[in-house]
Amino acid sequence: MIIAAEYTDWWAGLILGFIVVVVVVVVVAILLNLAARIADDAQAATDALPVVREQTDALQDVGRINDSAISILRSTRAARKALTGA
Repeated sequence: MIIAAEYTDWWAGLILGFIVVVVVVVVVAILLNLAARIADDAQAATDALPVVREQTDALQDVGRINDSAISILRSTRAARKALTGA
């Protein structure tokens, strides 16, 4: 009977170890899957950067355009004042 108890403890330890290994493998598989998804998303974002850069290059001229619009507005106000006397 003592020998059977020793083997029972050994089997319980073996089963517990197997369960721990299975859990670790599942967790690692999930992490690798998520890492692959992140890599795909990062690649898609990297591929889209040149398009975004082309679409936003014109925004650098917004300040100059605003200055020109303000200058045109002041000129039209001055012209209206000169024409109407008001």
